[in-house]
Amino acid sequence: MITLPPKVAAAAAPDIDRPKGYEWKAVTLMSLGLGLVGIDRFIIVPLMPVLQRDLNLDYQDLGIITGALAIAWGLSSLFTGNLSDRFGFKRVLVPALLAFSVIAGLSGLATGVGTLIIVRAAMGLAEGAFTPASIIATMDASPPKRHGLNVGIQQTMPALLGLGLAPIAVTQLLKVMDWPWIFLLVALPGVIIALLAHKVLRQPTAEESAVHSVTHDAGDHRWYEVFKYRNVPLAVLCQLFWLTCIIVVAALFPSYLVDYLKLPMDQMGFILSSMGFGGAIGALFLPALSDRIGRKPVMLLSALLAFAAFWTFLEAGANTTVLFLSLMVAMGCLYALLTLTVGPITAESVPAKLMATGTGMVIGIGEIFGGGLAPALAGYIAKNFGIEHAVTMPLWALGASVAVIILLKETAPIRLRAAPAAALAQGGNHD
Repeated sequence: MITLPPKVAAAAAPDIDRPKGYEWKAVTLMSLGLGLVGIDRFIIVPLMPVLQRDLNLDYQDLGIITGALAIAWGLSSLFTGNLSDRFGFKRVLVPALLAFSVIAGLSGLATGVGTLIIVRAAMGLAEGAFTPASIIATMDASPPKRHGLNVGIQQTMPALLGLGLAPIAVTQLLKVMDWPWIFLLVALPGVIIALLAHKVLRQPTAEESAVHSVTHDAGDHRWYEVFKYRNVPLAVLCQLFWLTCIIVVAALFPSYLVDYLKLPMDQMGFILSSMGFGGAIGALFLPALSDRIGRKPVMLLSALLAFAAFWTFLEAGANTTVLFLSLMVAMGCLYALLTLTVGPITAESVPAKLMATGTGMVIGIGEIFGGGLAPALAGYIAKNFGIEHAVTMPLWALGASVAVIILLKETAPIRLRAAPAAALAQGGNHD
């Protein structure tokens, strides 16, 4: 008789029942909520050249503003992930959603670099609390066989809305209104979604949450025990790499296109929209593919494709078609990598009562160093040595990421279910 390893047995654990329609309702609300996070965070990207002019900002200021939000986001995620595990994700994400929506509108009242840093940092605190809890809420609503698909749907929205539609909308709205009013437009939808989330979301028991983890562990754990699971520290490194790429692109690529390549604002907005459309496509299809062939193969393929796409972007000159397509591919792969890192790779690897803690740690540390310090460093390089040197940082980050991906442990249920079949086949040959 063959005894299956606990992780293999956990992969075959049955899905738990949910109220009819709960999966699509919860995934929709969490996707829209994270979409608003994307809008609130990245609406400032196409406004960077305008803010430079009106608020007398330089490249380093842009990096610091972007980094302040990321560092606050990271610090918040570090602590609120554990709160979500202790008190329930619903009690964390609903107030956080209300808070960041209102604070985002206050960005329009900024009068200089100091007030803009303060407001964006406060918004980062609220968004950092919402994000880990919302990812776990999405996974809770999903059967394990659709973790990649549904977290991918959720991660599609910040890319599509924040990076895809926002640059086009903002550059058009600037023709009819001043930039402070654009910030104020984003507050109301968040209030509505927060009220709907409060009504719809349910809080699972630890035993129900354990179905979503390969450990199948519903017991109590200290927060620091999350680092005993190898995928967590490796996922932290991965998240650092992905956010270095994404945030440096968001902070400096608009100015690179306008100041270095001498493209007009409308062409800049068009090229930046590829970030969102590519990110949405990548986050939707590649994590869903990982449900079928495994997390690691998809991550390795995505990292290599992103490296090649960024290389092409930096060699394209002012060719808008090549710039658009290469940036679309790069961001599609990066959003797939980010989705798999903060969702399945982390949450599937740890016990039920450490799922939000693990996700919060990965997001938090990644935001502080990849999202916070990297754009500040890139801004310093751009200011002192030229922006064309700063925009090469994504290539270095992606090159280093390949070794880390190889060390990850596979968590896809379909790959873990293949293990007992192989063991049984091998055992039958020996009988």
